[in-house]
Amino acid sequence: MTTFLYARVSTTDQNTAAQVEALTTAFPDGVLREEKASATTMERPVLQLLLDMIHKGDTLVVWKLDRLARNMADLLGIVETLKSKGASLKIHDQSIDTGTASGTAFLQMLGVFAEFETNLRKERQLAGIQKAKAEGRYTGRPAKIDPEAVRQCLEVEKLSYRATAKKLGIALSSVQRLAKQG
Repeated sequence: MTTFLYARVSTTDQNTAAQVEALTTAFPDGVLREEKASATTMERPVLQLLLDMIHKGDTLVVWKLDRLARNMADLLGIVETLKSKGASLKIHDQSIDTGTASGTAFLQMLGVFAEFETNLRKERQLAGIQKAKAEGRYTGRPAKIDPEAVRQCLEVEKLSYRATAKKLGIALSSVQRLAKQG
């Protein structure tokens, strides 16, 4: 039976030092794997490798729940994968162990609340953006393409879409979109 330790950060300017210290102190014989990848992208090759390697009786340990999954569906998928292999999950900072019925129930409750908080945060952000727009403080990203320059190339210089894109250093799809807009 192997204990796999998984430490993850979302961006390259972050580091896993605190996670690694906590995990290796608590599980000195654990097999540590680290990853720098956002949980929201679903591109986590190290986690996928661990899930592929794990066998009956093994345990996957993470420092905190948010280091493993960003939403309830992702969390439940990981837990189900482990369960189907006869393995378990431990969340170190909250002493949760899916090897027990109460641990599984508590983990599911935490996942629901974590997803709820994420949704609330998104709603607050959207409300803030709408308020700023209404007050004229949020105008979005400045346009990088001059529609008049595209029109000039297409109508006056009679360039093709491709030649216009090349001349202005923009994507062909941008020229096509602006041409459709008139």
